[in-house]
Amino acid sequence: MELDLARLRALVAVVDHGSFDAAAEALHVTASAVSQRIRALEHDVGRVLLVRARPVRATEHGAALLRLARQLEVLAGEAEQVLRDDAIATLPIAVNSDSLITWVLPALAPLAGEILFEFQRDDQTRTTELLRNGTVVAAISSDRETVQGCAVRPLGAMRYLPVATPEFRARWFGEGRPGFAAAPLIEYDESDSLQRELLGIVGRDAAPPRHRVPGSGEFVRAVEHGFGWGMVPELQLVDGVEPIDDRHIDVPLFWHSWSLGTATLERVTDALFAAAAASLRPVEG
Repeated sequence: MELDLARLRALVAVVDHGSFDAAAEALHVTASAVSQRIRALEHDVGRVLLVRARPVRATEHGAALLRLARQLEVLAGEAEQVLRDDAIATLPIAVNSDSLITWVLPALAPLAGEILFEFQRDDQTRTTELLRNGTVVAAISSDRETVQGCAVRPLGAMRYLPVATPEFRARWFGEGRPGFAAAPLIEYDESDSLQRELLGIVGRDAAPPRHRVPGSGEFVRAVEHGFGWGMVPELQLVDGVEPIDDRHIDVPLFWHSWSLGTATLERVTDALFAAAAASLRPVEG
């Protein structure tokens, strides 16, 4: 099967930007040209590759080809860097918000002048799905399971502590107070299970009031303002909040990356592991 690189780039652009018009603008061609490239690519492989919806998304066959297209983009970008002094490689990475704000951004800042980073934020339990469907070339995940065509290595563990303001703690956790059974808590989103996990650890089968605050920085600010208690990374602790229990949860993190062996990906990997060694706790087991 012979595949045209321009057609593969059109596939990536349509999926990334969600429409043929937006892809055309990104590629500096007409929407008609993008449509022709996609039709030709579908003819080449004999499969429908895109669901023409809003936004446009890849079919199962399209996702498989999307992974190949992104791998070729990374390799082409690497070659372009060697051939052109002013070329900058692009690297899409999936990462959870807490890691991004606390240790990933500082780790990769020295490389930002030479690599264009496209960070895809998602919960650490779901980032490998972005790797499987070809959206990113690497991911930080709490999942140990290897993704086909990728290598996986342990980074370390982020420790989360149940914290609140002193005033909130005195109101809800003082002597004779209801404590975890009734104290309002804060969740990041519907997939954030850390607070519920802590309730299980302390032996509370309860459904207290819950605030939902998406955004890692915003979550911590909500705790600072006394909305409720929440599980905050020890790397993100701020003045004005304190632990309300001596227990904690360690979330293991793993680095999943395509087995491409490119210099760009290796530099990013080295930078992340150096930062993880200084910031994270060892992964147990």
